[in-house]
Amino acid sequence: MYIELLPREKVSPQQNVLFMAAALIAGLLAVSVVFALNGVNPAVAIFYIFKGSFGSWYGIKETITKGMPLILIGSGLALAYKAKFWNIGAESQLLAGAIFATWTGLNWGPHLPAVVMVPLMFLSAFIGGALWGMVPAVLKIRFGINEVISTLMLNYIAAEFVKFLVVGPWKGASKGGYPYTDDLPASSILPHLSHSRISLLLLFLAVASALILGWLVYKSRFGYEIRVIGENVHAARYSGINFFRTSLLLMAVSGGMAGLAGAGELMSIHHYLSYPDSLSAGYGFTAIIVAWLARLHPSYTIIAGLFFAGIIVGGDAIQVSMGMPIAAVRVFNSIILIFLIMEDFLISHRVRVRRKNHA
Repeated sequence: MYIELLPREKVSPQQNVLFMAAALIAGLLAVSVVFALNGVNPAVAIFYIFKGSFGSWYGIKETITKGMPLILIGSGLALAYKAKFWNIGAESQLLAGAIFATWTGLNWGPHLPAVVMVPLMFLSAFIGGALWGMVPAVLKIRFGINEVISTLMLNYIAAEFVKFLVVGPWKGASKGGYPYTDDLPASSILPHLSHSRISLLLLFLAVASALILGWLVYKSRFGYEIRVIGENVHAARYSGINFFRTSLLLMAVSGGMAGLAGAGELMSIHHYLSYPDSLSAGYGFTAIIVAWLARLHPSYTIIAGLFFAGIIVGGDAIQVSMGMPIAAVRVFNSIILIFLIMEDFLISHRVRVRRKNHA
């Protein structure tokens, strides 16, 4: 007896949904085993996770707040992954966007009105994330450096650079020696929906961006080139697609979306630049799961981003209600990602068990 893996010729939308549901259920079962081995009732833990995020108005508002950066980053990652460019550096691109936005706000904010400053800060953040995202694209295309390694290493470089800025040249004179920049001027701050931390402008930007990128992938020439590169890079080159230009533009958009998330966190939540761990709750890594859960469709990251934002908010809830460490939530996210990757392989391959023929 031996196992044979055969490619599936066609997968219906119904099969896609069934496979994804099966992967999520299997992931929850695996997480339940981990909880049980640690002496925690898995049913109670999972109940509190979803109750904490979707069971109250406060939880829902916090879920939307944390979902906005995940939608922005996840839609950009979905774009890159569609071309099989494995961008693992969204966290650094978020930080690059925050750096550019901070400089813009501190230097121009006192002299310009909000109607000018807010778009200008988002634009500068997009440029910062885009420039940082194009670095691994150039390294891959010109020097053959694996993008997984380069994007991952750039995360550490960006994080250390932010630390250098907040304890060095950008250290705020008004912060009493703490490693923060001065507060952004009022013209650079996003207003919130009443009794929440939700910025309607940022929410609109996240949803609109995901929908536009979804259209871009499936309805534009650029999106067609992305999909062809993802299917077969040699065929793409043979057909006349400019691989260097497309890849560079692709990573500029992917990095720019993460940069927008960095500006959103800065302008809506924090109002000053501080240590990387304070600015981002690991959004650049969690958004990888969001992109996969969305089946690499940028528009679907709206739903997937809110779902995983709920996991984050629910994780905070079980830390309080059940005394569980933050590592438990990270294990939850990691196991779900593993099962989603397995599902992505199994949906494109079918397993057949065959009997060996003996002469």
